[in-house]
Amino acid sequence: MNHPAPGTPRLPSGAANLAAPAPRTSGGKPDLSGVWQIEPTPREELTKLFGDISTLDVPGDDATIFSKYFLNILADFKPGEEPMRPEAARLFRERGERQGKDLSTTRCLPAGVPLADLYPFPFKIVQTPTLLLVLYEGDESRRQIYTDGRKPPADADPLWLGYSIGHWEGGMLVVNSTGFNDKTWLDAFGHPHSEALYVVERLRRRDFGHLDLEVTVDDSKMYTRPFTVKFTERLIPDSDLLEYFCAENERDWNHMSGR
Repeated sequence: MNHPAPGTPRLPSGAANLAAPAPRTSGGKPDLSGVWQIEPTPREELTKLFGDISTLDVPGDDATIFSKYFLNILADFKPGEEPMRPEAARLFRERGERQGKDLSTTRCLPAGVPLADLYPFPFKIVQTPTLLLVLYEGDESRRQIYTDGRKPPADADPLWLGYSIGHWEGGMLVVNSTGFNDKTWLDAFGHPHSEALYVVERLRRRDFGHLDLEVTVDDSKMYTRPFTVKFTERLIPDSDLLEYFCAENERDWNHMSGR
């Protein structure tokens, strides 16, 4: 949107200095506010993992902007060594055979956690002393991360984005999320999760322009052990989210059903 944001450190050229120190709130906490987007995996690595990635291109969507974890959250495991239980392997195979027709976002439903942070769409963090509000452009969902000291509900209703509680450990925000439904996928290839999903996210704003995330997925019903992925979100300076409503004129499902 090219709207210069007040308080943004600048280079002599006037461009945002993404390597400048990370900002802090008036209370001294790291300020995670901003518009962020996933840092793509280098093309060479994507090609090594998935072959000719140009086959994933569609009009307006270039596969080189993808993170490897968006495609396959278990990309760091060697084939055959993924910690999937038989039920997870069965669901993953069935989803592959249906070529993404059952992915929630195909029907304009939320992407879920952690997939929403891996999508190549921007999202916006609005930080207050007691709450982080995460606004996702890709599915128009909003996530609340409570930092007011509350405890998670003992028996929460299953939610698309879970119930998230955050606390600070020095300069790192640690977010514990439970209470998920089982309707979303962990990645675009279809790795499943159950309602037992427990996600721990560690967020650190490395500098003005980079937000590092470490995400641990723990779901004993689907996986034999927890696993962790690490990735980076890049700041989109001087910009904002665009309006994106899919449900009003959804066309994907009919096209995919005819394949």
